[in-house]
Amino acid sequence: MRIPATAAAALVALSLGACQSDLDRIGRPPVLTPIGTGLNAPREPLPTTFGALGARHSYHSTWSPASAALYQDPRARDVGDVITVSIAINDKAQFDNASERARSQKSSLGFDFGYGVSALKDTATADTGIRSGTETKGQGSIDRKESLSLSVAAVVTEVLPNGNVVISGSQEVRVNNEVRVLEVAGIVRPRDISRKNTIDYDKIAEARISYGGRGRITDVQGPSLGQRVFETVAPF
Repeated sequence: MRIPATAAAALVALSLGACQSDLDRIGRPPVLTPIGTGLNAPREPLPTTFGALGARHSYHSTWSPASAALYQDPRARDVGDVITVSIAINDKAQFDNASERARSQKSSLGFDFGYGVSALKDTATADTGIRSGTETKGQGSIDRKESLSLSVAAVVTEVLPNGNVVISGSQEVRVNNEVRVLEVAGIVRPRDISRKNTIDYDKIAEARISYGGRGRITDVQGPSLGQRVFETVAPF
């Protein structure tokens, strides 16, 4: 199989660009992303079923509905407010599935005939057979265990028409030449926020939690650049 000249040129340019980006990082620690990057959480448009809350008025009063509550601790509810998200994941899943299917079919057809004229006699015999069979067997198992316990501060980025808030936040910690990255985003109902202005991860709707890292150790654990390029363009 021959690769067209344009495809080969694009492959070489991609390889050189990736090599250049990797070469630029030699001798340098991983770069942290700018502050505020985690506030732009991508999401799909909300359904039109969310209705806006009716406007509340407080005539001749020194207290405004938009101000903090008088009889409870202030909680995040406006754009820019900070809220603490507690993440305590201790999940374990184990599945073991097996399936087996078989089918066999056999058909046969035969006939005999004979004739005679004067001293001539002849006979004929024919047999026909058809046989088919199929067999399917599959087995799969999943054994997964995840444990994660930490806290991260997020910022209210949007207030929905029904009063719920969209939060998003990120945290990066660099130790030597390795960066630990934590990102969290989702939709929070204000009544689920505790008096300490914290919320558990399992009360966040559409929660998106990402925990990973980048740096020299992560680079060593992954495949080399040449292998990744080959696996991307290899037809088989």
